[in-house]
Amino acid sequence: MLLLRDGAEGLEVYVLRRTRGMPFAGGMTAYPGGGVDPRDGDTEIGWVGPPPAEWAAAFGCDERLARELVCAAVRETFEEAGVLLAGSGDGVVPDVSGQDWEDQRQALLSRELSLAELLAVRDLSVRSDLLRPFAHWITPPVEPRRYDTKFFAAALPLGQEARHVSGEADEACWLRPEAALAEMSAGTRPMLPPTIHTLGQLKPFPDVTAALAGSPPEPLHPISPIFTEEPDGRWAVLPDGTRIRMVVPLPS
Repeated sequence: MLLLRDGAEGLEVYVLRRTRGMPFAGGMTAYPGGGVDPRDGDTEIGWVGPPPAEWAAAFGCDERLARELVCAAVRETFEEAGVLLAGSGDGVVPDVSGQDWEDQRQALLSRELSLAELLAVRDLSVRSDLLRPFAHWITPPVEPRRYDTKFFAAALPLGQEARHVSGEADEACWLRPEAALAEMSAGTRPMLPPTIHTLGQLKPFPDVTAALAGSPPEPLHPISPIFTEEPDGRWAVLPDGTRIRMVVPLPS
């Protein structure tokens, strides 16, 4: 999830630095996110905004998977950033920082509670109209760990604050895309190619409204890079020829 807000100097995005000991992308800066829980497809979940059929068209998948993806994005954003993209009617829940909310966030993490159950108890619905499809990346076959990842973008809801609550990160902060990319280029903020590329996509937008305007008129084309070893380092080469230099985390 590319969680966005308007900062003093322009558009900012919320990022996490994954702990170094993690088996995948340890030490890398990334966005809040994770995998689909089978219960994310529960059909009784409250829903406001574009129906699963529209999300299926955007991501080129079936409606069941589209429902799971949207709900997983909402659930993971709450689990990893303490931000809940849900509400009653056209409103968004304004504050999810109390201890009762924290207890339920922990229950989601442990899978004792599903997103559908949380929303039902609170009489809330997923606000799919707050999300936008943003990108689709697939890990190339040569990699031992492969992922088919859909990226969403959403504005930080008014009244809520992103919080450093992810147990998988040792840092969480808001950064302007250009500042994050400058740190990456300097070698102080390593990132995987999808993070680098999506930050580059955000750079031209002056504010959140511009970044979220509209949605893709056709299914997002999956991006699957190839990796090359060259004298000056390792590069990811995208289907359009774009080259992204791979930067590894500095030793701790």
